[in-house]
Amino acid sequence: MAGYVGVLVSDPWLQNQFTQVELRSLKSNFSTFRRESGRLTIADLPAKMSKLKHVGENLTEKERDAFLRDSYPNMDDDVDFELFLRIYLKLQTHATARMGNNAKNSSAFLKSPTSTLLHTISESEKASYVAHINNYLAEDKFLKKYLPIDPSTNDLFEIAKDGVLICKLINVAVPGTIDERAINMKRILNPWERNENHTLGLNSAKAIGCTVVNIGTQDFIEGRRHLVLGVISQIIKIQLLADLNLKKTPQLVELVDDCKDVEELMSLPPEKILLRWMNFQLKKAKYNKTVTNFSTDIKDAEAYAHLLNVLAPEHSDPATLTVKDYLERAKLVLQHADRMGCKRYLTAKDIVEGSPNLNLAFVAHIFQHRNGLSTQTKQISFLETTPDDAQMSREERAFRFWINSLGNSSYIDNVFEDLRNGWLLLETLDKVSPGIVNWKIASRPPIKMPFRKVENCNQVVKIGKQLKFSLVNIAGNDIVQGNKKLILAYLWQLMRFNMLQLLKNLRFHSHGKEITDADILEWANSKVRNSGSQSCMASFKDKSLSDGIFFLELLSAVYPRAVNWSLVTKGDTEEEKKMNATYIISIARKLGCSIFLLPEDIIEVNQKMILTLTASIMYWYLKQPAEDRMSVSSSDSETGSLLDTTSTFTTDDTASETSSDENSSR
Repeated sequence: MAGYVGVLVSDPWLQNQFTQVELRSLKSNFSTFRRESGRLTIADLPAKMSKLKHVGENLTEKERDAFLRDSYPNMDDDVDFELFLRIYLKLQTHATARMGNNAKNSSAFLKSPTSTLLHTISESEKASYVAHINNYLAEDKFLKKYLPIDPSTNDLFEIAKDGVLICKLINVAVPGTIDERAINMKRILNPWERNENHTLGLNSAKAIGCTVVNIGTQDFIEGRRHLVLGVISQIIKIQLLADLNLKKTPQLVELVDDCKDVEELMSLPPEKILLRWMNFQLKKAKYNKTVTNFSTDIKDAEAYAHLLNVLAPEHSDPATLTVKDYLERAKLVLQHADRMGCKRYLTAKDIVEGSPNLNLAFVAHIFQHRNGLSTQTKQISFLETTPDDAQMSREERAFRFWINSLGNSSYIDNVFEDLRNGWLLLETLDKVSPGIVNWKIASRPPIKMPFRKVENCNQVVKIGKQLKFSLVNIAGNDIVQGNKKLILAYLWQLMRFNMLQLLKNLRFHSHGKEITDADILEWANSKVRNSGSQSCMASFKDKSLSDGIFFLELLSAVYPRAVNWSLVTKGDTEEEKKMNATYIISIARKLGCSIFLLPEDIIEVNQKMILTLTASIMYWYLKQPAEDRMSVSSSDSETGSLLDTTSTFTTDDTASETSSDENSSR
């Protein structure tokens, strides 16, 4: 892998500016541009770079052209790959400078953790995340010998190199995500085992809602600090915001007056709910300003002083509101928080400087520790879910995390709300089937005119019909209105189309023919049958699948060392079924499958999710070079054949497809 990158780029500085997946993707784009033009010059780039993320999205062709003419006197110069990379970096920097502080209301942790521009890390943030890890993982049997981590060193990145820390942190954030039986845990791990841990960690991070586009296992093995910290920060954010919903904290209904407002509250992202809660408490304190962000609005620490006085008046200090110096006030606020028993996520300096990530973490922790809401909760009938609602909720979650994993321009928190203007659906369609969207007739958010949203969604429906989706009696307005069943039906067909296209694109197997559900079913049964097992899957809704044994046999058939059969239960009871289902999901992610289902989907035999699981295993298997597939399937002896195949498998399916096309063309 390292040798391959070296062939692409000889300049060590340039190598360090990109992840390996980014380099492969940019190399593919560069080759395409040069093939289209025959000869690639600087003058060609403003038009061609419209296809590149960040540069294409945030600069117009005219702006790119003007910038390059200022930077390069001779626009007719030929462009080699290294010059292409340098120009791309310059344009990225220029785009970021032009965007300035447009995201002033943003409060997400490192919304673009994979950007090549984030090579400097915040020492304050690193210290905060290290303190979080030291606190929550202090008693872990495996990690306790490495903890506490010293925040003044780079020990965090060294400890993260074996993959165990990330996996454990994910389980703290969303308990039960990873079956710890699948984590390779011993004092010294070999390269195979370390790589498996990172693959498991990255695929599991995606499955809980992290954005890890263009991050590969090698980035963790090499300890690329900005990327490692970007993933850790997202995992911690998910943990801190976990209670900010009505299912976990029904008392949040206090923030609204009627049922219509409750529905709106349920659709808000956790950060927005946290802001609403903070303003609700500040109103009690007669604080007249509205806090709209976790940065500029809290720099003077006055809002914090009022908030803590309302939540914990017994610990208040009158001097906090009378002191004039912001830094001194911030120090008094943190002393108040300490007396409440709230851990520090930031320093007084971080408050005054308006660090959005650390302030969000601080407020979220205060909410978890003492939210000040009534213990008497009024009953709201539609908070009680039926089995159908529960399945719909799980499907919404799976589709949401799948869409977020594609690396669109915006992160979505609720598919029923965030897709209603059609723009992100168009972006997703363009990711799944490049070039299929007519961007000339699409309207980019913010969209003020309702008919523009309908136009976007009409194009979404039109493309769906073009892709042969079943869309009887569905119109663009149904998406705009947030019709849940129709949106889920559309997303399922889009996700399924994506899987089938990925399988079809493995031309050495399908020879360009369409792949069907029946082909996937037959492939799975033949793999299990050829391994000597009698198990069989009659269909993707075969109730016998609920014990998980078939999928464990399938995983064992595609990679014999994948399953430790001494850990497998008979699957007779619900508890045994859940243990098997959790193990299946973790083993599949450990191999390299990007899947978003939950154990309940296997236990209840959710037809859609069972298909995605089977297709993902099939896709992983067929991605391996033919000689490795033969050796993996025919022998369970300890060989090194899988080192290269697993280390080059990216956790981003779109990037995987690009890489596959490159390999087939060479």
